[in-house]
Amino acid sequence: MISAIVAGVGPVRGLGAALASCFAEKGLHVFIAGRSGDKLKEVAQHIEQRGGSVTLVVADITVDEDVRRLFEIVRSRGDPIDIAAYNVDSNIPAPFLKTDTKTFAVLWRQNCLGAFLFAKQTIGIMQAQRHGTLFFTGATASLRARPPFTAFASAKAALRALAQGLAREFSSQGIHVVHTIIDGVIDGDRARSQFPQYVEAKGEAGLLQPDAIAQTYWAIHQQPPSAWTHELDLRPFKEPF
Repeated sequence: MISAIVAGVGPVRGLGAALASCFAEKGLHVFIAGRSGDKLKEVAQHIEQRGGSVTLVVADITVDEDVRRLFEIVRSRGDPIDIAAYNVDSNIPAPFLKTDTKTFAVLWRQNCLGAFLFAKQTIGIMQAQRHGTLFFTGATASLRARPPFTAFASAKAALRALAQGLAREFSSQGIHVVHTIIDGVIDGDRARSQFPQYVEAKGEAGLLQPDAIAQTYWAIHQQPPSAWTHELDLRPFKEPF
């Protein structure tokens, strides 16, 4: 059986869960990783109820030991890894002069350092296979910094640079590295709990649907190597840009 790994899986109504569900529906065994065991169990049940195959791993992807343990579990199954998606994301808005060192470091660890640790293990597997797709989920801030998101943008820009470097180094070895810019708000539990008025103002047509994003990831994964996409941006049709 072929497998996929999704890091940064939270609630059932979220992008991480949508990616895992999509890959499972396509017949892949899915490893899901996140910090909340309860949320992972809900996502795993959601996948299994629809006939999918899943392994959950509670892990903090910003911690080297946790990432190594995750990939020991992945390797123990012995499946080829067709897809790995780094979907860990953290955004703490604050004016620059009120952004402390701890906040800046947390944003960098979650948005960039974790991606480095995850990619290092993933590429070790895909390099031996000579194939595989490695996704990084970016944001509008990957391209431009605006207050009060300067710290977040610096971390997302670093993630984008990491993805570019990996693509240039490993594409010729059969590894498809993709950086996806999410230009808008995802219609998930996090946005609805943190920004309920904003979500209501946008309306369903003004939000990115997690399942639609997941379908795009799958389509990119299926691209023939003669015409690979490295970077793409996704936004609702109503979103100005």
